[in-house]
Amino acid sequence: MNQTKYIFVTGGVSSSLGKGIIAASLAKLLQARGYRTAIQKFDPYINVDPGTLNPYEHGECYVTDDGAETDLDLGHYERFLNVPTSQANNVTTGRVYLSVIEKERRGEFLGKTVQVVPHITNEIKERMQQLGKTGDYDIVITEIGGTVGDIESLPYIESVRQLVWELGENNGIVIHLTLVPYLAAAGELKTKPTQHSVKTLMESGIKADILVCRTEHELSSDLRQKLALFCNVKREAVIQSIDASTIYDVPNLMLEEGLDRVALKKLDLAEKNKPDLKQWNDFLYKLKNPKHTVNIGLVGKYVELQDSYKSILEAFIHAGAVNETKVNVISIHSEYLDEHNAAKKLAGLDGILVAPGFGGRGIEGKIETVRYARENKIPFFGICLGMQMAVIEYARNVMGWEGANSTEMNESTPYPVINIMEEQKNITEMGGTMRLGAWKCHIAEGSLANKIYGSTDILERHRHRYEFNGAYLDEMQSSGLIASGINPDTGLVEVVELENHPFFIGVQYHPEYKSTVANPHPLFVSFVKAAVKKKCE
Repeated sequence: MNQTKYIFVTGGVSSSLGKGIIAASLAKLLQARGYRTAIQKFDPYINVDPGTLNPYEHGECYVTDDGAETDLDLGHYERFLNVPTSQANNVTTGRVYLSVIEKERRGEFLGKTVQVVPHITNEIKERMQQLGKTGDYDIVITEIGGTVGDIESLPYIESVRQLVWELGENNGIVIHLTLVPYLAAAGELKTKPTQHSVKTLMESGIKADILVCRTEHELSSDLRQKLALFCNVKREAVIQSIDASTIYDVPNLMLEEGLDRVALKKLDLAEKNKPDLKQWNDFLYKLKNPKHTVNIGLVGKYVELQDSYKSILEAFIHAGAVNETKVNVISIHSEYLDEHNAAKKLAGLDGILVAPGFGGRGIEGKIETVRYARENKIPFFGICLGMQMAVIEYARNVMGWEGANSTEMNESTPYPVINIMEEQKNITEMGGTMRLGAWKCHIAEGSLANKIYGSTDILERHRHRYEFNGAYLDEMQSSGLIASGINPDTGLVEVVELENHPFFIGVQYHPEYKSTVANPHPLFVSFVKAAVKKKCE
């Protein structure tokens, strides 16, 4: 193939319709046909990246191997395609403007007046083609965040218009995802919001090539014909996206609707090979036909918004399917847990995961949770801050170090068993300055972690500023808290575990970021397996 082809996915009528899932599903189908496919996300907010955003604002911040803090949709891309994303896969308005302003300060525009058109749009177009120009991909799918008509989305929409024109016929197409609402009072689906959304898109100079219509009810043939006529698309290019029981159904639904075939036809590409979805459908079968059920407590402080722990929830779905087990994740707010109610609130759980996070709110509840899991032999899994809470709990309640804490919560703690990393001490800027991306870890032979990974050397993704304080390592190890994973370059403790416990492990990194449908993360798989065993006792 001589030229990379581009697909742009825009949204209309309402946010949260699932552009990321549609983009990932189409990419999955194209990949399953043998096309080298990548997805990228352009977000219209002015933050340089989501790294400083509160999870309540935007859900979790997803981290890539190369240390990019990105939108959570990149997690969907990796989970569907089983291909790592990078810094190039997520761009925000803040990053675009920062780059253009830096160029202006360096004098690169030769004294010209810097404007949205052409300078901002040129920067956006350049980044839209960054992956395509590597020569590694046949097709690049670009999801445009936000909704058509939003003020902040206008530069992206204009950039798409220019780029589709510049690429030439059959080299760039636009998929518009929209909503066809059902009005119960009238007892019918209404197409008018979609018509207005397409009209808004056309006012920006863009004609939608394919319409994907989110709906709660089947679209009739007459309604599809009406949408085609009023929205100026081919009848075959009106694609129904009906509500599904799981996001993992969507690739099959899009295959039935012919989304991949229509896209290939518009791009003048051959329908080579029938999509091979055997592994995907094997996973789906196990997911929908579980032999066991377990209740896992997810103890965190952002539990009101499920997207705050999106990758963890999806990793449980992958691990549950492997174990042919339905994993009921029960969200428990750590702020409302204490020594008086923990036993009651955590009773009946087959496993407990203490979630990542930042700051002091809800910390004592997490520590009490670890104590309950340790003393009652409940399978326990701590991630990042969750691992640090396990260390603090052990220091306080086993070592007898009263007031042991992290210096993040208490700078004057008499036992700073968790301390800020040396290289973090003089950092004042918060954005993009944590320990980020993939780092090496050496696993001790014969440890629980070694049995889980089946290896002694691994790479895992990080996002933190604080670490296990090495000054306390020998004393805690000799007392029974095993540091089974160590970074070979920095000496940072990456994994802690307990002997004489059915399953107790804490990791400083974020294994949930690397769990995919094709490769469920072994830590989650083993944790669910331990929970099943506990349930069957």
